[in-house]
Amino acid sequence: MNIGMILDHTFPPDPRVENEAIELIKAGHHVFLFCLTYGDERLEEKINDINVCRYLSNKLEYKLSALAYTIPVYSMLMKKKIHHFLLKNNIEAIHIHDIRIAEAVFWANKKIQLPTVLDLHDNMPEVMKLYPHLQKFPGKQLISPRKWKQKEEHFIEKATKIVTVSQEFIDEVVQRTKIVKDKIILVPNTVRKSFYKNAVIDESIVNRYQGSFVILYVGDTHVRRGLQTAISSVKELSIQIKNLKLVIVGKNTTDTVLKQQVKELDIEQYVDFEGWQDVELFPSYIAASTICISPLHRNAQHDVAYANKIFQYMSFGKPLLVSDATAQKNLVEKIQGGLVHREKDAEDFLQKILRLFKDPELCKELGANGTEFITTKFSWEMTSKNLVHLYDNLSP
Repeated sequence: MNIGMILDHTFPPDPRVENEAIELIKAGHHVFLFCLTYGDERLEEKINDINVCRYLSNKLEYKLSALAYTIPVYSMLMKKKIHHFLLKNNIEAIHIHDIRIAEAVFWANKKIQLPTVLDLHDNMPEVMKLYPHLQKFPGKQLISPRKWKQKEEHFIEKATKIVTVSQEFIDEVVQRTKIVKDKIILVPNTVRKSFYKNAVIDESIVNRYQGSFVILYVGDTHVRRGLQTAISSVKELSIQIKNLKLVIVGKNTTDTVLKQQVKELDIEQYVDFEGWQDVELFPSYIAASTICISPLHRNAQHDVAYANKIFQYMSFGKPLLVSDATAQKNLVEKIQGGLVHREKDAEDFLQKILRLFKDPELCKELGANGTEFITTKFSWEMTSKNLVHLYDNLSP
């Protein structure tokens, strides 16, 4: 089957898109990826056997994408490009990555009537509520998360099948939209075996933290990810853990808030801001760590989505400390891969760290449970079978 994946930004990188495409190609399908380019990239090329088809875009279109469900200009512009893509590549089924570009796809497909799979990477309308530019003029007046949620529900109804990232998200969608349960399938963001089996460890990173008790965070560092909770605990922890290091690998525009907090608490010597690093270096940082964290704030998005980092942590046998955001709490407690703290509660975070610090055997046990879970049940090679089965049984 010729599968047309639709992405509303540049490619690469996008791990979920790439992983899904590769798995479908391995199953005998042909994948063509519609994506955008803002520069002089090749308009057509193959990447890991994915037929990448780039369409020229510009800054104006990019800005209009935020207003996709305020005024339909962006969808009208994308419709023409997508229609061309569908016909040129003899697409037999469409896979839409998230909802920003979904309306344009449904418009382009109106006459062709191909089966459509809507892949909900995130609870986008809920995530939007957290964007800083939607908290003030003019974003607050121009962009309505409520309208995006209405559109999402409309697309869920129109799509042939829905794919999403956690059981909690499936339960929420089914309860909210009343769709039949077999219309939606689970394809979580797990790690490929190659992430931990073929990792090349940078010894300079491991050596730098040798002898330290490293609390590690990797990924997006927006304040909603909860790092202020971890930072708040550092001063007290450093009294009891003399070789403490909180290592933060990632970045966001809100990093100034985190760095100012570290400065005000006078704990610069205990906190390393590593900035964004190539994903290929993540295994090295994880290997150098003692405990790995995901202190997410609870909200409608975080309660139904797994942070991919927790699977990366588990694959290297590290004990976790995660907040009680529903999806990650349920998973970590079910497999006994770590401890759970109350969101935004620095004292509870501190006590859980100390419990792990004082009990190396518990750390070892929790880490081993996580590794077993990844290697026997939750690697990408296993969890992606649902996606392959969907397309093997999708009538063009």
